[in-house]
Amino acid sequence: MDMKELEQKVRPMLIAGRGAEVETMIRPLLASGTGPVTLWALLAQALRVQGRVLEAKPIQEMLVDALPGHLSTRFDLAETLLLLGEFDRGWREYAYRYSLAHTTRIERKVQRPRWDGRPIPGKTLLIHDEQGYGDTFQFMRMVAWAKEKSQANVILEINHETASLARRMKGFDAMTVRGELPPYFDVHAEMMSLPMIMGLQVSQLPGEPMPYLSALPDRREHWRKRLEPYQGLKVAFLWAGRPTHFNDANRSMGLEMLAPLAQDGVTLFSVQKGPKEEQALNPPAAMAKHVVSLSPEIRDFEDTAAILCEVDLLVSIDSSPVHLAGALGRPAWVMIPLLPDWRWLQNRDDTPWYPSVRLFRQTEWGQWGPVIDRVAKALAELKAQKAQGRA
Repeated sequence: MDMKELEQKVRPMLIAGRGAEVETMIRPLLASGTGPVTLWALLAQALRVQGRVLEAKPIQEMLVDALPGHLSTRFDLAETLLLLGEFDRGWREYAYRYSLAHTTRIERKVQRPRWDGRPIPGKTLLIHDEQGYGDTFQFMRMVAWAKEKSQANVILEINHETASLARRMKGFDAMTVRGELPPYFDVHAEMMSLPMIMGLQVSQLPGEPMPYLSALPDRREHWRKRLEPYQGLKVAFLWAGRPTHFNDANRSMGLEMLAPLAQDGVTLFSVQKGPKEEQALNPPAAMAKHVVSLSPEIRDFEDTAAILCEVDLLVSIDSSPVHLAGALGRPAWVMIPLLPDWRWLQNRDDTPWYPSVRLFRQTEWGQWGPVIDRVAKALAELKAQKAQGRA
């Protein structure tokens, strides 16, 4: 089997989480300690798929040294470093996120220099958001930090969907919505480049102020009345992310898998949006009396924020509402895959980004059953605590 045939064979295996099998196939071919870089890259991915990220790191570093201009390899290393909490080099390598074939189209082409982190009193700094809504919610906190460090007049450019929430946040002087022509500015920075520019460390998280977002009082009052008739523990939940997300197959699931969460004394309020929201309108029989779909009534993130402030808890896969809950300081339990997104780090059930968020991790690739069982058990405990007035 030549290299191309081998690669074509193992790629689907890696996508399916069969990292151990791929490792068994490749290890003998690299027994001498040398071999084609393609094999080393496949081995690194096989280790990552098994959750052995620390073992993959030196291989990825070797590949970057051997192929410094191969930018997708540098980005893969960035995700490993950040997942391991090695922020110094991780943020630097993460700067290559717009150098990939599928991301160059979304890079902003700004005809002004990037801010380098130095104070620039009297100048104007444009900070613009990027990527997904969850990314925006997560890194909004750094806008105020950037204003303090830069001593600049800060303009925040943000997507339309999160703009109303951002307007109530402190730390900027003016706001513009993406697509509008921003006012004059001297330098700019992508929101997710602020960690690199400012040298963010894990020890500095979550930072102040915390929480840094808030819900509208009138929306909260609306949803308080909407949820008032339901007794017991009130749990917002969702089970699927954006289908076009590159890792959606590993982070999303079907509603029926969450049947163990349907417990007496618990009402599950679906805040699922997108193609799978209709599942909650016709839930499995075992869940029917426990599930209430709020999805058709949710107009925007302001509604989602208000709901999160009026329920006891959010239970979710890795999704933008998780980051919104964390930014609001609201309790959220997150079910994450064996190889999670870099921001969740490793080997911990909490996250430095959000003190109110708890993590429930897979221990085997694709196996959600044990994760959901742990969430169901924790939910029963929380229900008992609330009944005793201790939650």
